[in-house]
Amino acid sequence: MGLLDNIKQQIGSQFIEIIQWLDESPDTLVYRFPVYNQEIKMGAQLTVRENQAALFVNEGKAADLFVPGRYQLSTQNVPILTTLRGWKYGFQSPFKAEVYFFNTRLFTDLKWGTTNPVMMRDADFGMIRIRAFGTYAMKIADPKKFFETIVGTQGLTSTEEITGQLRSIILSRLSDAIAEAKIPALDLAARYDELSEFGKGKLAPEFGGFGLDLSKFFIENISLPEEVEAAIDQRSKLGVLGDKMAQYTQLQAADAIKIAAANPSGGLAGAGAGLGAGMAIGGVMGQAFQPMMAPQAPPPGYAAPAPPPAPGAAAPPPPAPASARWSLAIEGKTYGPYTDEALKQMIAAGQVAPATLAWHPGAAGWAPIQTFPGFEGTNPGAVPPPPPPPAR
Repeated sequence: MGLLDNIKQQIGSQFIEIIQWLDESPDTLVYRFPVYNQEIKMGAQLTVRENQAALFVNEGKAADLFVPGRYQLSTQNVPILTTLRGWKYGFQSPFKAEVYFFNTRLFTDLKWGTTNPVMMRDADFGMIRIRAFGTYAMKIADPKKFFETIVGTQGLTSTEEITGQLRSIILSRLSDAIAEAKIPALDLAARYDELSEFGKGKLAPEFGGFGLDLSKFFIENISLPEEVEAAIDQRSKLGVLGDKMAQYTQLQAADAIKIAAANPSGGLAGAGAGLGAGMAIGGVMGQAFQPMMAPQAPPPGYAAPAPPPAPGAAAPPPPAPASARWSLAIEGKTYGPYTDEALKQMIAAGQVAPATLAWHPGAAGWAPIQTFPGFEGTNPGAVPPPPPPPAR
C-alpha cells in the first residue's frame, strides 16, 4: 500500500460515524438524527434497535428503510439512495441525506373522549345526547407512509401532537358506529365489549391510512343526559311497585310531598295560600292512599254506584291510561315523570309553581311549565285581578 493510500485510509477512518438513537422519552414517535450539514461518510455504522426503524430521506422523499440490526453503509445496503443520487465515483465521497428513527413499539393507554355531546336516535327516548370516553393502543406499522402523511407534511413527532387529530377521527367514526349498531340506550352499558369491537373495525382503516395500526380500542363509559337518567330511574321505581295505576298514583302523591317541601312558596302568596296548599296535598294523599284504608260507612245521602253488568253482558272497555311524560327540576333534583292531568292538578293545588322547569321526551330542553303548549294559562300573573268592591 502506498503512502498516499495510507493517508487516505487514516483520514477516512476519522470520518466514520455511528448513527443510532437511544430513546429515553415515553411518547416520542419520530426522532431526526442530527447530521452535520446532512453529510454521511461512506462506511458509517448504522444501529437500529428493537422496536425501531430507520428511514433515509433524500430531498424530502423517503428512500431506504432499515429494520432492527447493524449496518455498514455501502452501495449494497443503500440501493434506492444510490439510484437517486447516482454517484459517478463509486459512492466513495460523503453523501447528503436525512435520517429519521421511528419508534415502532406499542403505545398504550391513550385517552379519547367526547368534548361535546353526540346526538343519536333512540327507539325509547327519541333524540338524545350521549357522552363517551375510553382508551386505545396504537403503533407505527408503516414508517414510510407515516412519514409521507404525518411527519413530512406536518412535522408531528410525539403522541401528544398527533392524538388530537386521531381523537377527531375516533369521535366521528364512533358516532356512526353507535348509530349503526342500533343498541337501545338502556342496553348500552351491557354492550361495551361489542361496541368496542365494532368501533375498532370502523377506525382501523382510518388509522391504516396514516401508517398506524390500531391494536386495541376500548369504550369505558357512555353517559346519558340527566333527564334521560331520571326517566330510567323512574321506570325502575315503577318496576318495583308493579304496573298498577293505584300504586303509580301513590308514587306520584309521595313525590308531590317532596316537591312541596323543596318549593315551599310554590308561586303562592300568604299563609292562607300555604294553608290551602296543605289541604290540597292532604286531599291528594287521601285519594292516593284510599285503597289502603279500612272501609268506612257511607255518609247520609250517599248514592250507591250502579251494579256491575249481568253475567254474559258486554262490559264497557276501561279508559286508556294516560302516559307519564313530565319531569320536574327543583333545587337541583329531578322528580317525575307525571301525566298531564297530574301536573295540572299539582299546579292548581299550589304544589308546583308555573315557573318550575319541566321536560318531556321530544322537548328541546328544560323550560318553565307555563311555556309548554296546554299550560299557558297556568301562570297566575297572566290572569287579571277582579274589580275592587264598591265603596260603602
